[in-house]
Amino acid sequence: MQLNGKIAIVTGAGSGIGRAAALALLRESWSVVLAGRRADALAATVAAAPAGSRHLAISTDVSDPVAVKQLFAQTQAKFGRLDLLFNNAGMGAPPVPLEELTIEKWRQVVDVNLSGVFYCTQEAFRLMKSQTPRGGRIINNGSISAHTPRPNSAPYTATKHAISGLTKSAALDGRKFDIACGQIDIGNAGTEMTARMKDGVMQANGTLAAEPTMDVECVANAVVYMAGLPLSANVLFMTVMATQMPFVGRG
Repeated sequence: MQLNGKIAIVTGAGSGIGRAAALALLRESWSVVLAGRRADALAATVAAAPAGSRHLAISTDVSDPVAVKQLFAQTQAKFGRLDLLFNNAGMGAPPVPLEELTIEKWRQVVDVNLSGVFYCTQEAFRLMKSQTPRGGRIINNGSISAHTPRPNSAPYTATKHAISGLTKSAALDGRKFDIACGQIDIGNAGTEMTARMKDGVMQANGTLAAEPTMDVECVANAVVYMAGLPLSANVLFMTVMATQMPFVGRG
């Protein structure tokens, strides 16, 4: 495999969209740092990696700023620079009425989905501004919920709306340092998390309905496209969704 010299960090790389995106980048000859909370899940991603690819698996809890600093320090020590950060790690909460959600669960979702993305973005800025040649790209996983909520999804929806603001701020603040920041909003990618959709999920009118999904490789290919652009170009927002999912006109 002829490596292209580009270095990426993918958070949440142990499963789902993160694993698919990491493997797609590896197939395109990127060197990829695989970050995730579960060592066994990261090992499964490594086992699926193309022969001859360069990767480094680091167990990381993105809600812990110390762990995030260590992730970026190890990346710099191993590869010398960073060209891409895919902020993908995230979590949801039980679909309970808003007033029944525990404070602990609210804080946990905010810590991972919002604070974790900020910690990683902050460290990426520090590295990308100081390296030679300077600059790089950050892609945030925003989700369809960055636009429109599902019932009983206050913490997830709130954090994903906040990611849109963070994406815009990072795109603005990074501009003069050749740091491009964009967001991919994903609807019903076929992963372990969306398997339940075949049995029906709550709709805005209170009914249950099965929803179609799309191949997760469609998302991975979109991430590779965004990542492959020159730093003179940026996809600020992209929506990739199952064509027949109830998003346009939801509610």
